[in-house]
Amino acid sequence: MAEAEGAGRARAAVARLSEAVGERRRRLGTAMGEARRQRRLLLLVVCVALLLDNMLYMVIVPIIPDYIAAMRGGGSAAGPSAPAGGNESGSGGGNRSLLPARYPPAAGGNEDVQIGVLFASKAILQLLVNPLSGTLIDRVGYEVPLLAGLAVMFLSTSTFAFAENYATLFAARSLQGLGSAFADTAGIALIADRYAEEPARSRALGTALACISFGSLAAPPFGGVLYEFAGKRVPFLVLACVCLLDGLLLLALAPPCATGARANMPVGTPIHRLMIDPYIAVVAGALATCNIPLAFLEPTIANWMKDSMGASEWEVGLTWLPAFFPHVLGVYVTVRLAAAYPHLQWFYGALGMAIIGASSCLVPACRNFGQVIIPLCGICFGIALVDTALLPTLAFLVDVRHVSVYGSVYAIADISYSVAYALGPIVAGQIVHTMGFAQLNLGMGLANVLYAPVLLFLKNVCQMKPSHSERNILLEEGPKGLYDTIKMEECKGMGKSLRPVGEMEENSMDSYRRDLTGVSEEDSSDYEYS
Repeated sequence: MAEAEGAGRARAAVARLSEAVGERRRRLGTAMGEARRQRRLLLLVVCVALLLDNMLYMVIVPIIPDYIAAMRGGGSAAGPSAPAGGNESGSGGGNRSLLPARYPPAAGGNEDVQIGVLFASKAILQLLVNPLSGTLIDRVGYEVPLLAGLAVMFLSTSTFAFAENYATLFAARSLQGLGSAFADTAGIALIADRYAEEPARSRALGTALACISFGSLAAPPFGGVLYEFAGKRVPFLVLACVCLLDGLLLLALAPPCATGARANMPVGTPIHRLMIDPYIAVVAGALATCNIPLAFLEPTIANWMKDSMGASEWEVGLTWLPAFFPHVLGVYVTVRLAAAYPHLQWFYGALGMAIIGASSCLVPACRNFGQVIIPLCGICFGIALVDTALLPTLAFLVDVRHVSVYGSVYAIADISYSVAYALGPIVAGQIVHTMGFAQLNLGMGLANVLYAPVLLFLKNVCQMKPSHSERNILLEEGPKGLYDTIKMEECKGMGKSLRPVGEMEENSMDSYRRDLTGVSEEDSSDYEYS
């Protein structure tokens, strides 16, 4: 009788234990599902932020030249005025190009200098602020700087809408650079952090790059149409409303007061140590070099098309629009190839730079609108290959050689882009005037072709084993919260096994010290290769 009672109690205990384990597993599965949904929503927030930033960057292209000319003449910016730069085409003043990218026009002048400086001011301030923003993001996390960047972008967009003089326009443009330094860097770093596994990380970053491309290419027609039919303020007010909604969504997903997740994060590697990492330096150089043709052609190709082939206003306005489709195709192709052959990321980047170089050299040989579309599509396709292959590589380099905190490394990437776009509106026109349009394109093409073999330096990066980072040590000591528990379950689900306890105890202090102090070039040879 006693034995039967004991067996019954044992079965009841086993049943209760099984029920408790099942309940905890269900709750954990629910939490993991919520975490996945949250990261998708955060990806949406980041993509909208990048879309807005690039739309605001380009939406002023068909507005500002006309607006500055109207201010100089004492007329209304929203009313008809002669095209900026003095390039009279014989048509009425109300016929504005949807994309009159003529900064600075061939005929120099104070107005041309004002437009060039105005367009470059955003990238210049972004270039100066990025080292500070990257360090701040590493210290406080990704969500708060992203929210701050959206707030500054909202203020900048609203200032554009109500600006009445050049000084206010310059302040609004510079303010956008300040917001972009935080929003762009924090957004890309947030994607790399939340999508820590491949190929999900490459897909997420590819989606963000597609939004950047769409924003840059769709903004001029968007701004030109609304400016023509609704007035100067409407394009900026629409973008400001979308920015406000994006910030509110981010507030709902990641309130600033929720600091528990950041408390478990390690201290990131200082940005100056990342800058001297030879692998990161090679990637940063490639990002800057591949974007130079796009940044230098945007302010110069319109005048060249008018002078060399007699292009009409609508042809100038549609010059870059077809390039959106090969850019998206390049993103898609690179993501699929990276999923199948991840060890060839360096090759995709090198191939992209070769395509950019060849396409740049072909631009001066074009004699009509249909011909010039082909090399421009090639440039955008190559840029998509380079960006989609190398942006995830930056995150991987931080994972295997430093600490898995991504603010500073993507600040370096943003600096690379800013260098090209800060020089473009100011330097490109001067090069064309002194040396010629053909020489400009040949120089840019040669620079890309010569840089492509440098990416061979990244050939063995994929064989590096991840460093035993501080965050992994924290997880191996046992989960201290729901987020750590979820990460451990995800690792188990993907077949990732933790190191044995003995090995962890043996290597943890050395790895901990390595992650805190960074990795110098001298000890980079100590990394294991599979």
